[in-house]
Amino acid sequence: MKEVVTELLNWYDKNKRILPWRQDKAPYHVWISEIMLQQTRIEAVISYYERFMKELPDISSLAKVSEDKLLKLWEGLGYYNRARNLKKAAMIIEKQFHGIFPNTYSEIIQLPGIGEYTASAISSICFNEKQVTVDGNVMRVFTRFYNDSSNISKESTKKMIHEKLLSVIPKDAGKFNEGLMELGEVICIPNGKPKCEMCPLKRHCKSYKNSNYFFYPVRDDKKIKEEIDMTVIIPIYDNKILIRKRIESGLLHGLYEFPNVVGKKDLEDIHLLGSEFGQVKDIQKSICYTHVFTHKKWKMQAYFIFLESVCCKDLFYSISEIETIFALPTAFTPFLYALKEVLK
Repeated sequence: MKEVVTELLNWYDKNKRILPWRQDKAPYHVWISEIMLQQTRIEAVISYYERFMKELPDISSLAKVSEDKLLKLWEGLGYYNRARNLKKAAMIIEKQFHGIFPNTYSEIIQLPGIGEYTASAISSICFNEKQVTVDGNVMRVFTRFYNDSSNISKESTKKMIHEKLLSVIPKDAGKFNEGLMELGEVICIPNGKPKCEMCPLKRHCKSYKNSNYFFYPVRDDKKIKEEIDMTVIIPIYDNKILIRKRIESGLLHGLYEFPNVVGKKDLEDIHLLGSEFGQVKDIQKSICYTHVFTHKKWKMQAYFIFLESVCCKDLFYSISEIETIFALPTAFTPFLYALKEVLK
């Protein structure tokens, strides 16, 4: 295994991608990138990361930022509690660690929003602590390498992989972890045929020898997502649109939205819903859009509600104001694009 580790490190040195958070090993940079990369592709993260760093270049600025501004910077990345936890953690670092990011796994994992994987990544990459990062990329590489049919959906499998990797981790733990993750992201890819001919570990890999990489990794079948019909109403007055903060707990809590209710509604119901915001002049059926969350699907039908008068003008904003000020979840952005066509 020492030979395998050396080959992996040499490959990573020569082939690693140039990414903005790899320009140094500043823990703030690694931390923000690792949180952004959860559930999100690297290619999609780069522009968000650069924008975030321009506005919030350090722990102090993150600790002081307003929630609305923070969520606007996070807009489009989804899973908004990740951003809220960043701010909570920054405030703790300011108070308990005098603004200096903690340098041990045991301290890092105590911060909000940081689990085993992220704490291992930061402590190994930034402080060279001998910690192993085990994510989907690493488990895929491992199970293919060993022809291991253990179910990666089970915590026991993750623990087994962690222990085996820990037994071979070299002195440069951060480079080892980044090398394994990089291998899984660009060579031993999850969808489609892996690029085995380019793999530095191919002569040791059992799946390569047996040409059976497609059997691995083994995991539980995906659960069927719950489908929920939603009706979205978009009140419009004087070329401005009503937008409000979602106070309902759970999904998208604290973000901005167009008014919506569960279920399919007829025109009479839609008229009643619209009349809560003013005197209804006209109703136009807009687009239907299905948004997929982790465990649910929202099947949304939108309606434009044109109003002659309104109860409160302060709730209405122009499209440019909505795009500039408010964190609008991607579940609602297709309706904003539809509005642009209607309000040309």
